Amino acid sequence: MKARWPGSLRSRLFLILLAGLLCGQGLAFAIMLLERDQSARAVMLTTLQRDVAVAVALLDRLPDPERAGWLPLLDRPTYRYALGPGAPGDAALPARALMIADEIRAALEPRFSVRFDAVPGPVERLQGHVVLADGAVLTLDVRPARRTVASWLPVALAVQLLVLAACVWLAVRLAVRPLTRFAEAADRLEPGRPATRFAEDGPDEVARAGKAFNALQARIARHLDERVRILAAISHDLQTPITRMRLRVETGAEGPDQDRLLHDLTVIEALVREGIAYARSVHGDVEPSARLDLRAFVESLVFDYQDGGRDVSITALTDATVTTRPQALRRILVNLIDNALRYAGAAEIAVAAREGGIAIAVLDRGPGIPADQLAAVLLPFWRLEESRSRDTGGTGLGLAIAEQLAAAIGGRLTLRNRDGGGLDATVTLG
Repeated sequence: MKARWPGSLRSRLFLILLAGLLCGQGLAFAIMLLERDQSARAVMLTTLQRDVAVAVALLDRLPDPERAGWLPLLDRPTYRYALGPGAPGDAALPARALMIADEIRAALEPRFSVRFDAVPGPVERLQGHVVLADGAVLTLDVRPARRTVASWLPVALAVQLLVLAACVWLAVRLAVRPLTRFAEAADRLEPGRPATRFAEDGPDEVARAGKAFNALQARIARHLDERVRILAAISHDLQTPITRMRLRVETGAEGPDQDRLLHDLTVIEALVREGIAYARSVHGDVEPSARLDLRAFVESLVFDYQDGGRDVSITALTDATVTTRPQALRRILVNLIDNALRYAGAAEIAVAAREGGIAIAVLDRGPGIPADQLAAVLLPFWRLEESRSRDTGGTGLGLAIAEQLAAAIGGRLTLRNRDGGGLDATVTLG
């Protein structure tokens, strides 16, 4: 099975840097152990030569009855002396035993003849048999010790590796954090919403990217403002000729043609009014914010519809006070309620507190919206050909205006189809 890389850049950089540093650390540790072993071996062999040469020369000069008393004084942790031929062994020596034998032979010969053999057993054991001047046989029993590692060394190595991993993690985090902030800022970038400037500090590359991103936001805002102002200007300028045309039609001959022309002029006027409203919705921050009793606000809005004979009801209402722009919020809810009344004949209002803020839902049991067009209907002049056609009187700007105004007051508008049919349009106020 092919190994898969982690998905995030932070994890990939962390693994690459950590693997490289661990390899380097492991290599350095191996070199240190090798050098330590070679140095210790050189010191040990040099000491062994001198020790054995002195000990054998001393025992050679001592009278035979006194030699046994001196043997314990000459013993060392890895080798000891004994009088006599010692244990039987094999003349074939392993590599390390042969190296030790050569060092001892170099220390004793040619003054003393020495013979070596390996004693079989669970641990490595070497015996050297030396013939003293009086013909007595002295046995040197060598038991090479295994390389010892200090008890604190594994702990120190573990601590070192932990510090290394922490430093790598911190370095990767500091390197990737600007990229994460940049991605978050790009996610928040949306035409019509208040722009959040990216911090232009940090390393030179990050500061340069921040300046470029802020300049991009400014260009997008200018481009959108220019287009909206053109739309507003055209819509405003169309009002005068439309009014003159209406007056001429109304003063002309009555009949079916006049009625059709008046109907067309009414549609055009609605489009112009909605165009102006959409242009103004992009700049929804012109209205000052105020504290609003949401219960009283919603009840007043619903009572106005009910007084006009419209089927609008409240299914859930919570006590809450929010700071927002009342006229913008009213326009949002009016657009959503009118939308529900136009396509379902009735609307329900539900206000509830959620984790993200206060949610005001406008519910209906109409035909709903195809799932693949839930985002598209928030675009200006986007219309559905079947359930929501021009025959219903819509202009294609109601939901776009509501979405723009929701963004302008710091909220968000979400659409979803209800179980059993209908649409749920929810405005969430942070």
